[in-house]
Amino acid sequence: MIATTQLKTTNSEEIFAAAQKLMPGGVSSPVRAFKSVGGKPIVFDRVLGAYIWDVDGNQYIDYVGSWGPAICGHTHPEVIAALHDALNKGTSFGAPCYLENVLAQMVIDAVPSIEMVRFVNSGTEACMAVLRLMRAFTGREKVIKFEGCYHGHADMFLVKAGSGIATLGLPDSPGVPKSVTSNTLTAPFNDLEAVKVLFEQNRDEIAGVIVEPVVGNAGFIPPAAGFLEGLRTITQQHGALLVFDEVMTGFRIAYGGAQEKFGVIPDLTTLGKVIGGGLPVGAYGGRQEIMSMVAPAGSVYQAGTLSGNPLAMTAGIKTLELLQQPGTYEYLDGLTKQLAEGMLEIAKETGHAAWGGHISGMFGFFFNQGPVRNYEDAKKSDLSKFARFHRGMLEHGVYLAPSQFEAGFTSLAHTKADIDRTLEAARAVCFSSI
Repeated sequence: MIATTQLKTTNSEEIFAAAQKLMPGGVSSPVRAFKSVGGKPIVFDRVLGAYIWDVDGNQYIDYVGSWGPAICGHTHPEVIAALHDALNKGTSFGAPCYLENVLAQMVIDAVPSIEMVRFVNSGTEACMAVLRLMRAFTGREKVIKFEGCYHGHADMFLVKAGSGIATLGLPDSPGVPKSVTSNTLTAPFNDLEAVKVLFEQNRDEIAGVIVEPVVGNAGFIPPAAGFLEGLRTITQQHGALLVFDEVMTGFRIAYGGAQEKFGVIPDLTTLGKVIGGGLPVGAYGGRQEIMSMVAPAGSVYQAGTLSGNPLAMTAGIKTLELLQQPGTYEYLDGLTKQLAEGMLEIAKETGHAAWGGHISGMFGFFFNQGPVRNYEDAKKSDLSKFARFHRGMLEHGVYLAPSQFEAGFTSLAHTKADIDRTLEAARAVCFSSI
């Protein structure tokens, strides 16, 4: 392991400078630009297991994991071998593929709410499609989302969104008509009373509620006791649908996702990341009576040329097979607990206010006295301190999400030695750099 004291960044800076002339901001997704932590982004060259190498030869322990999909570790040999076999048969058919049946059955068997599933190419696509389906099924137009929760970049969802919107400090997005967002109602996460008020004020107009059951796009924020159960009760009382956006939590905090972990079954679920094993993928599913409305079985239209492509299906199948091995989630939980609790203890020892936690292979912490129960609480964090901490950790060979408002991820490839090395780096940074 290379313990970097001064990053070599010449090649990264040259590549990024060129990229800024070719792509908006030099990136293909906003949070990669390091806007909230300062400095220039590092440019990756290759990944393996729990590690990253950049174009300057620096090595890092990775806690982003391609934003969640790399739960088995980067370039897992069994996933790569399966992809090589699939490549020989073709990259895209644009036609039915048997592998779709295999992965669909695995998803249905695993996720309690899903009786039928439709594959798409991204989490954003899945959430766009599920929004249309919610409205069609209920005959209503309004939807409740939660402040700081990110459900992709569709117009309807770019209202008090998290993720890159929070990182860049954009309240909403230009180009989104008011007429589109007028049917999006927002409430603070973990606030059931606010949800009840919205239903009372909009009787028989709300199609449903969509929620990240564990927030990962405003930093890591778990649900308060009874919150998810309360949403289930309220939506049933008002004839509305409950949607869990499990693009991030699905197959990560438990094999059956947050709904298995917390025992709350939504009507519809969106998935992504892990079920593609590192390839572009998304999915949405739920009760058969609802999903049967999707074309061509029903009249709710949604389509995609690359949906269900054999490469994504292959990587997803192999990844889920690996996750079914005994002890997988126990290992992730133990490792992540060591990391999350260690980070908080180090912050306390070195005199820095911090708040955070973990569930299985998902974690986060804020430079914030806490408690952090919602996006408004998260915004009270010391963003300048996080930026200095992030840079210091890079210089010690640890790659964290370049934003205070993003969750972190561990993988089966991380070891206790990696966690020890990370905590050693955090202690050094907290004592000297921030």
